[in-house]
Amino acid sequence: MSTTTTTPPGSDRVELLIGGMTCASCAARIEKKLNRMAGVEASVNYATEKARVEFAGEVSVADLIATVEATGYTAREPAPPAPPAAVAGTEGDPGPVPHADAEDAAAEGELRTLRQRLLTAVLLSVPVIVLAMVPAWQFTNWQWLSLTLAAPVVTYAAWPFHKAAAVNARHGAATMDTLISIGVSAAFLWSVWALFLGTAGMPGMTHPFSLTIARGDGAGNIYLETAAGVTAFILAGRYFEARSKRKAGAALRALLHLGAQQVTLLGEDGRETTVPAARLAVGDRFTVRPGEKIATDGTVLEGTSAVDASMLTGESVPVEVGPGDAVTGATVNAGGRLVVTATRVGADTQLARMAKLVEDAQSGKAAAQRLADRISAVFVPVVIALAVATLGFWLGSGAGATAAFTAAVAVLIIACPCALGLATPTALLVGTGRGAQLGILIKGPEVLETTRSVDTAVLDKTGTVTTGTMTLQAVHVAETEDEAEVLRLAGALEHASEHPVARAVARAAAERTGELPAPEDFANVPGLGVQGVVEGRAVLVGREKLLAEWSLTLPDTLAKATEAAEAAGRTAITVAVDGRARAVLEVADAVKETSAEAIVRLKALGLTPILLTGDNETVARSVAAEVGIEEVIAEVMPEDKVDVVKRLQAEGRSVAMVGDGVNDAAALAQADLGLAMGTGTDAAIEAGDLTLVRGDLRAAPDAIRLARRTLATIKANLFWAFAYNVAALPLAATGLLNPMIAGAAMAFSSVFVVGNSLRLRTFQPTH
Repeated sequence: MSTTTTTPPGSDRVELLIGGMTCASCAARIEKKLNRMAGVEASVNYATEKARVEFAGEVSVADLIATVEATGYTAREPAPPAPPAAVAGTEGDPGPVPHADAEDAAAEGELRTLRQRLLTAVLLSVPVIVLAMVPAWQFTNWQWLSLTLAAPVVTYAAWPFHKAAAVNARHGAATMDTLISIGVSAAFLWSVWALFLGTAGMPGMTHPFSLTIARGDGAGNIYLETAAGVTAFILAGRYFEARSKRKAGAALRALLHLGAQQVTLLGEDGRETTVPAARLAVGDRFTVRPGEKIATDGTVLEGTSAVDASMLTGESVPVEVGPGDAVTGATVNAGGRLVVTATRVGADTQLARMAKLVEDAQSGKAAAQRLADRISAVFVPVVIALAVATLGFWLGSGAGATAAFTAAVAVLIIACPCALGLATPTALLVGTGRGAQLGILIKGPEVLETTRSVDTAVLDKTGTVTTGTMTLQAVHVAETEDEAEVLRLAGALEHASEHPVARAVARAAAERTGELPAPEDFANVPGLGVQGVVEGRAVLVGREKLLAEWSLTLPDTLAKATEAAEAAGRTAITVAVDGRARAVLEVADAVKETSAEAIVRLKALGLTPILLTGDNETVARSVAAEVGIEEVIAEVMPEDKVDVVKRLQAEGRSVAMVGDGVNDAAALAQADLGLAMGTGTDAAIEAGDLTLVRGDLRAAPDAIRLARRTLATIKANLFWAFAYNVAALPLAATGLLNPMIAGAAMAFSSVFVVGNSLRLRTFQPTH
């Protein structure tokens, strides 16, 4: 393996991609080995399969990689970003697939291989188990068919366990893979011995499935159903775990893919050329047409427009920009044509910095350790030692090799973690399946442990508590005016504008008054509004300043309506027809009808709601009062949202964050529990631990309730899985439990775990 470093000279920090980890204890082993090196401080994240290492002195990146490889795993640095020339394509061709996509393809290939092993194990194990457990179906020489079916399961399907066990053994370590491999191999090899050298291969042999405690020598017993069944069950748990890990980096990919892929460069001669956005350099001039994304951070040189920055800032009202104003990459031009000069590109842009925030939050969050993995650090070597001790004791007592080996195999089989492997995946599958029916998606078991302790719910405003869409809230008309007629004329003129506020007015006018007439002499007045002629009548729609330019004043009733609207945090739009002020229209981001009820239910769960938004204080306070939230934190940028979450955590609070925008992604990742609205952006959804598909805030308390109940089920499953082992291991070790009865007890523990998990299907929402 190449150990060429891409770390800049003099750097003392590096990120390594780790391969070969199968459980959290693997990450702990690597971290322990790295931290033993002089001047090294390492943190290994099992979920993201990355190691962040700070090093000094004589240690090099090559030394770090060699240490990881000596521990039995692989390590390498991420591929460096391709230079612009390498990613530049022709017009309409963004260039070759980035290296990250190649890594995604490799990960998908590994998942596909694991799925193939699982399907093979299930298809071949079912008839083996049925033949073993149903004596009526045991035809002559049925045991040889079982051997034929079980052999591929124990070799091909169980190969990942055997390989991991061998690697661990070479380095003097033992994990759950070790116990699985030994148990499966022991059951299979004993069955092969019993078939070829014992009496189990005789024609007409029937399975001695008896619940009576016996000390038979086991020469007529086969345990192929145990070897095949354990493999299938554990592979199922491993597959679902791998699927969850596969999605760990999706938030970063969603952020990085948010930016524009193409950009129209403006040359010195005025000619426009479309090139990949990766070719942009600081100082380049480019054009942005209405509806297009702004390719990178820059400054407006020409044109005026409204820029929709809600995906990055959470602002519900588009920002008016003109020459000299700064704009941010990945925001959308909602109005006129702009000419922009690039001021920041690549890793320096706000979008890239947000991606870095998400990555830091994900890597810095302590991953919940699986209870089974924690206990297995002691459980696995103890079981292996107990099996060896059992074998030695019975050999020393003169009971004979067959009886001694039978007792040792019984110890391994009763301790095989079949129920342990089912405890988490089955509860998770049932819980997530029920959640999907209710519009709640749970990413994986590692997110559940914090749901019991969360005491603070931080709620994004735009798109979470509110609809995230500008709508017409109220129409105030002067005396004697026809409200419908004034709205129809205003809507007709606004229909010709691309501004989000104008679209809200036009949409409401069309819904209330029917088809709108086409305007004539339409003109956009930058930063003020629009003007034109509708059905022969002169119409002005915009800010009060627009009317002032025409020497028009608002009557007292409309002036008071304007003041009241602005005090409530709403946008006030004035309408003048034929030289007279006729109406004031209130436009705002409406509060969802279910938000107030959701806040009540969050409080009932013991959570303190906090409204967190990039909007101004007035708007935030108005929304908070309407839904029943007392604590408000307003006018914050994306970086500030992360800082707010960190500050609350530093105060000892366990924070649940609910959001829907790209600007919420980093905060969702930093929070102890991230709940993403399914109606929001992909980056927010992927960064969240729980996704509320319906976009109904009432699903947030239901999600917490379901997560808490799923966690309780997992813990109950793990308790009973271990309880069976603790109760049965002494019986097996003392020779009072033959391997067949041990297999039956293990199977019953699995049935119990599955049955307990199925109770989650009865979970009901509160609405």
